Amino acid sequence: MNKRDHQEELNLDGLRDETLVIHADDWVANDGTVAPAIYYSATFTARNATEFAEMAGTPRHPRYYTRYGNPVHERVKKIMAELEGTETALVTGSGMGAIATTLLSLVSAGDHVIAQTRHYMSTAKIMDEMLPRFGVEVTLVEQADVTAFAKAIRPHTKLIMVETPANPTLVVTDLAAVVELARPRGIIVVCDNTFASPINQRPHDLGVDVVIHSATKYLGGHHDLTAGVICTSEELAERIWHTHISIGSVLSPMDAWLLLRGLRTLPIRIERINANALALAEFLEAQPQIERVYYPGLASHPQHELAKRQMRGFGGMIAFAVKGGYDATQRFVSALNLSQNAVSLGGVDSLVVHTAAMWEGVMTEEQMRTAGIPSNFVRFSVGLEHIDDLKADVLQALREV
Repeated sequence: MNKRDHQEELNLDGLRDETLVIHADDWVANDGTVAPAIYYSATFTARNATEFAEMAGTPRHPRYYTRYGNPVHERVKKIMAELEGTETALVTGSGMGAIATTLLSLVSAGDHVIAQTRHYMSTAKIMDEMLPRFGVEVTLVEQADVTAFAKAIRPHTKLIMVETPANPTLVVTDLAAVVELARPRGIIVVCDNTFASPINQRPHDLGVDVVIHSATKYLGGHHDLTAGVICTSEELAERIWHTHISIGSVLSPMDAWLLLRGLRTLPIRIERINANALALAEFLEAQPQIERVYYPGLASHPQHELAKRQMRGFGGMIAFAVKGGYDATQRFVSALNLSQNAVSLGGVDSLVVHTAAMWEGVMTEEQMRTAGIPSNFVRFSVGLEHIDDLKADVLQALREV
C-alpha cells in the first residue's frame, strides 16, 4: 500500500539520519503534497464546540493557535526529536528564546543552578544577571573539571546548564560525568548542543534531560532564519510549554518552513563542514602567524580524547589566536575575502568574527576574562566552500598580520 493511502506512521527504527530528516515527518500532515505547505494562519477553526474544547485543552495542539502550535512546527518537532533521540521537542522564535524559556520553566526563587564559566554571551548574561535577580543562586564552574561540578552541588541545586563545545572557546564538557553526578540527586541537566548539532553529538544518549539548539545555526544552515529547538521528555516539554505560551517566543510559520527545508540537508552539510573544519584547523596550526588553534578534532586540543568519546564529528567551529594582539587580529579579519565578517555561524558560507571586538560591547571586562576571551581571539565558522580556496584566502590574509 502506498504511504499516501493511509495515515499509519512510518516505523523509523533503525533509519539513519539522512533518511530521518526527509521522512520522519511524513505523516504529520496528510495533505498529499511532496513539498510541505506553509500554514500561515494565526488561528484554526473547529468543526463544533466539542472539538473546540478539545483543541483548547490539548497542550501543544498543532491546529488551535500558532502561539500554541502549528502544523509546520509539528513537522520540525518530529524530525528534531528523532535526531536527538528524545520523546518530543518544542520550537521557539530564537535559540535564546529556547534557553530562557527552559531555565525560567525549571527553576524558581530559592533554587540553585550550576553553569559553566564559558557560555554563549547571552546565556552568561542570564546566569550573571537575570536568574539572580529572580532569587535563583548561580555557581559558575570550570567546565573541563568534573570535580568542580561535584564540589558546586548543594542540597537545593535543581539544574546544571552545560554547553559543549562551548562558544567561543571550544572547551568540551564531559556529559556522561555530569549526568552521573546529577541523576542520583534529581538534578535536571540541560545541554546547549548548538555547536555540535545532533549529527555530531547526541547528549540525550548520555543521559542529558533537555537538549537545546539555536536552530538559526546548523539546523537552518543558510543564515536566513531565527529559531530555537528544545528536545526533551513529554513531561518536561509540557512544563516548558506552559512558560513558552506566556512568554510568547513564537516561531513564525515561514521560519519554521525554512528550518524544515534546512533540516533536509543537515547530515550531508555537516559531513562536508566537519571535513573542511578539520583540514583548515590543521592548516592553521602550521602557520607561524598563529599563536594557538582550538579545535576538538586536533590532537593538540586538551580534551581531544573526551571529544572522540562523546562526539561523532567535531563540527565546523574553529577558534584561534593571532600573533600580534588586537590590531593584528583586526587586520587579519579585515583582509579575508571569502569568509565574511558577520555574527552567527553554521551556514553554507564561512563567517568569521574577531571575538573580543564582538563581545566587548555586551560583556564587561570581568565577564570577558571569565569566559577566557583574549584580545587576539578569532572565531571561524567553516562553511561549504572548497577547502583549497579557504586555505588560500586565510593564507593571503595572514600576510597582513
